[in-house]
Amino acid sequence: MGERMLRLSFTAEDLLAVTFAPEPAPLMELGLAVAVLQRQPPTPALSRWRRTARGAFPAEARPLLQLIPPTARGPMFLDPLSRGFEAGLDTVLSTPPARVRAELDGRIPEVLRPTPWLRRIAGKDREAWEELERALRAAYGGLLSACWPDIQSAFDAERAWRTRLLAQHGIRTALAGLGPGGRWEGTTLVFDDPADREVSLTGHGVILLPSTLWTGRPLVALHDDAPSILIYGGAAPLPLLGERTPGRPSPLAALLGRTRAAALELLTREHTTSEVARELDISRSSASEHTKALRDARLITTSRDGKAVWHICTPLGLELLAAT
Repeated sequence: MGERMLRLSFTAEDLLAVTFAPEPAPLMELGLAVAVLQRQPPTPALSRWRRTARGAFPAEARPLLQLIPPTARGPMFLDPLSRGFEAGLDTVLSTPPARVRAELDGRIPEVLRPTPWLRRIAGKDREAWEELERALRAAYGGLLSACWPDIQSAFDAERAWRTRLLAQHGIRTALAGLGPGGRWEGTTLVFDDPADREVSLTGHGVILLPSTLWTGRPLVALHDDAPSILIYGGAAPLPLLGERTPGRPSPLAALLGRTRAAALELLTREHTTSEVARELDISRSSASEHTKALRDARLITTSRDGKAVWHICTPLGLELLAAT
């Protein structure tokens, strides 16, 4: 049996139009969260989150299990790019009936098991879509709303690091590092993939979208008349900062010291030295001392823009945070 791979064929126009999503997409991340809840065996990095999330998954959200399989290859109308959950939900609810039918027909029976409720969704039945809205709201409230600031911080750190990687090493290196076995064969980007798929991009460019809840192979949302979306697992999974037991010190604080640990957690999102001092209520000289120590330990990286000095976590720093 031959090697199984995802082959993503780029045109010259696609390579010239690779951009980064401006912020995490709530509906996309929610769909991935529902997929991760069903995956067996669970990814080690997300196993603790998955145990907690399964207990918090509301009964009202269970219809989503009919729409989103463990592979996360559900209908694309369900997970648009959007600025905020409400905007994304409005986009989902206003999907044209023809697109709903076409996407569900393409997924049934390929990846979804046909059910009466799915047929009602495909037919734009009003009560079924009201149930879908309630399910999406319940799932977001139970799984993501409380940890959305962590997701935003991890996204910002990933975007800053990946942008620097692109600037220093070029687009081919930056894209090859998005998934397991990533490599180029001419203008085709190849990843190890048990599904064995070939995808030809359409010349409209690619939007990179990291996820804190996806650690498997990259996923592709192919669009014929708009940029396609390449979803990949970011360097920092969702348990980046983790839940802290009240009154119990962070293990990271015991390792680095309370202030330095707080600085590292803060720098999952890019900050200047002055901002670090302000956020931690310390002097600027003290902030400089802590950031220098973190930089010397290769836990953060520093760059200068005019008079401002910016700091951001390295992948090593993110891994340390994720492990505690």
